[in-house]
Amino acid sequence: MEFFEGEKFINKKTEIEKTENTDEQINKKYDSGEVRIVTEQARYPLPTLKEMSMKDKYNLHPDFQRRRRWSQEKKSKLIESFIINVPVPPVFLYEIDYASFEVMDGLQRITTIIDFYDDMYELEGLEEWKELNGKKYSQLPVRIKEGIDRRYLSSIILLKESAKDDIEADRLKKLVFERLNSGGVKLTPQETRNALYDGEFNRMCIKLSNNNTFKKLWNINDNISNNEEDEDYYEIDDNKLYRDMSDVELVLRYFAFRHIEQYSSRLDIFLDNFLRNGNNTFSTDLLSKYENIFNANIDKANKLFGENAFRQFKEYRNKFKWSEPSRTAYDPMMRALSDFEQDQFDFEKYTLEERVEMLEELYKSNAIKFNGKKQGKTEILERTEIIKELLNKLVK
Repeated sequence: MEFFEGEKFINKKTEIEKTENTDEQINKKYDSGEVRIVTEQARYPLPTLKEMSMKDKYNLHPDFQRRRRWSQEKKSKLIESFIINVPVPPVFLYEIDYASFEVMDGLQRITTIIDFYDDMYELEGLEEWKELNGKKYSQLPVRIKEGIDRRYLSSIILLKESAKDDIEADRLKKLVFERLNSGGVKLTPQETRNALYDGEFNRMCIKLSNNNTFKKLWNINDNISNNEEDEDYYEIDDNKLYRDMSDVELVLRYFAFRHIEQYSSRLDIFLDNFLRNGNNTFSTDLLSKYENIFNANIDKANKLFGENAFRQFKEYRNKFKWSEPSRTAYDPMMRALSDFEQDQFDFEKYTLEERVEMLEELYKSNAIKFNGKKQGKTEILERTEIIKELLNKLVK
């Protein structure tokens, strides 16, 4: 596989050293403040949150939030909590530069409050204040509005001096973020990456996950909007890939596996490191080339094999049939397609139906290789070569 100029990646392995320290050494480590987070607290009056969010020193980038967006009823319950004066958990901010912050946890609480003051939704599902259901902020009785206006949203700020450099800052943010979200619905690795490693490469992966053909091949509802201004922005697709951002991880996997020789140990660490590297080092020109090759490969896969491009022809109860789209088929297919230009293929040589039949035979003949039990570097490379043999039969 040929690499583009500037496409460099060295996967730095993290080794855990086993050490035996005396109590004196452990006490010294604690007294030195090593691995200790420096925080301070702040309180924000609810009416000031919108003004705060519009300042450059607060990063409320919409890509930062998870796709499990709050329903209107859940938003309403938060507003009711302020009316009743039920304590609301603090939001967590990280000081990325002096007096400049990004939201680590609590973005949906902040945006819910801002949207309510902007009359973006009506209250619904309230139990203690049922008489307020159906009302927007501007329609509330004056005393209720005054009561909400005097409430505060508390915050805990992780100060810049918690980390000595950017690498340590990333590690501490990940540590805090994962522990803050250790209860309730467990975050997927990609949701954690999205929250911690924002950057141009991450945003490009999110953008590419919205490719209509890609969504079609992975059975993701094409009506879902990524634009906050669209009416259906808060609609949630039933497809789990979309809900937990696994579709974005699929895009990231394609680019990371261009450097599969660097893949060792755990996949999540490999993808973490590649995303950070891309955010920090990939140029605008390289990202443009990445975008072009991803879209081109998705188009090739669709034209060659249609809806079965990322499916496997597998045996179920002594009968072969097509599976749902799988990573076991997607990873080697996308890698193999990278070695071919679209104009190399002769689409008149075989019909779509004939090409799909050839793909069926490939999976039948290599059932053990594609059983998905192993997903290491060796297995992915072997599957890639098998698919390349088929693609070579389809060229002019």
